[in-house]
Amino acid sequence: MGKTLAQKIFDAHTVDTPAPGVRVLSLDRVFCHEITTPIAINDLVAIGKDRVFDPTKIKAVIDHVTPAKDSKTAEQGKTMREWAKRQGIKDFFDIGENGVCHAIFPEKGFVRPGFTVIMGDSHTCTHGAFGAFAAGVGTTDLEVGILKGVCTMREPATIKVVLNGKLRSGVFAKDVILAVIRLLTVNGATDKVIEFTGPAVDAMGMDSRMTLCNMAIEAGGTCGVCYPDMVTVDFLWPFIKDDFASKEVALAEYSKWLPDADAVYDKVVTMDVSELEPMVTFGYKPDQVKTVREMEGTPVNQIYIGSCTNGRLEDLRIAAGILKGKKISENVRAIVSPATPKIYREALKEGLIEIFMEAGFCVTNPTCGACLGMSNGVLANGESCASTTNRNFNGRMGKGGMVHLMSPATAAATAIAGVITNSPLFTGK
Repeated sequence: MGKTLAQKIFDAHTVDTPAPGVRVLSLDRVFCHEITTPIAINDLVAIGKDRVFDPTKIKAVIDHVTPAKDSKTAEQGKTMREWAKRQGIKDFFDIGENGVCHAIFPEKGFVRPGFTVIMGDSHTCTHGAFGAFAAGVGTTDLEVGILKGVCTMREPATIKVVLNGKLRSGVFAKDVILAVIRLLTVNGATDKVIEFTGPAVDAMGMDSRMTLCNMAIEAGGTCGVCYPDMVTVDFLWPFIKDDFASKEVALAEYSKWLPDADAVYDKVVTMDVSELEPMVTFGYKPDQVKTVREMEGTPVNQIYIGSCTNGRLEDLRIAAGILKGKKISENVRAIVSPATPKIYREALKEGLIEIFMEAGFCVTNPTCGACLGMSNGVLANGESCASTTNRNFNGRMGKGGMVHLMSPATAAATAIAGVITNSPLFTGK
């Protein structure tokens, strides 16, 4: 019987099988940020186990609230930086060098095909775009990962999502994943891995693949994965060029993680994206999705472009292309947050930041910020936001606020119109 990508990774990393269907996995990476990790750090200190399994495999960042907004978030940051120094963790990204975790860690080349990755963050599934198994975990699992470099996981079933066809102009990875979540529902992939494959995925760059995998959790998935290919190798080449004689050799090595032709899936879902339109959420669950056309004219108070879903350079280029020479509606306020300092610098060089500012956007430093309603764009009661983020739960961006999830293109067009609308990039052809 053949194996899925996740099953192959599990087999290669299993160090114990304490019960049927349960594996203890060795970890290649433990990622940490200042919201969930300080709890684990303080608990390890309290029980006399203030140490790490391997400081080179732990990567840490302050990203959710940065710079600190109050004494509590300042203490969280202090705990992180003192711990990183104490444990000799070199890859710690503090104020000024920090970015959104699921953008800066891939940017630094920290994830490779076949890796096992955990983090105390539900959107850790983003890193599956590289053909890795990456999952969000709770505090106890994070503590064990930091201390021992292992994590106990149930053997995952896999849903295979085959995306056929070619995306039309003005339709993007965000629209695809919203359509997939609508189809699967928010519980449809619970405790499962989602394999994204097909011609539409093959045509995507790594930024778009990370957008797909980022929101696997919104369908209940433990992890979303894409198959490693030459697109993956090209992205990673600056970091792996000393490990392989050529890109072709690297691809051959990474191809061992591809699923077997006779792999057994829990479900296979096929979708033709050729006729897909731009999508947007309308309620308080990520599977409450309609076409933008159906939501046309819905007023909003705020536009937010950024986050680990859509704050990358590709996203800023798309949005700026629509905003160039335009002004945002007088009825809205607009915020853009480049996901990392590198993205910010590139956006400056390309003139994108100037376009956003001329249009009337507030440009913030890299941060998770408004996505989870902690800073830099929190909504007031009764307000709504057209957002490129990943979660639209009631109160997610502020108590009593409504979040409409959409692509950067739709968000930019909505900023200009002041109401939800399709971007000029979408012509229906």
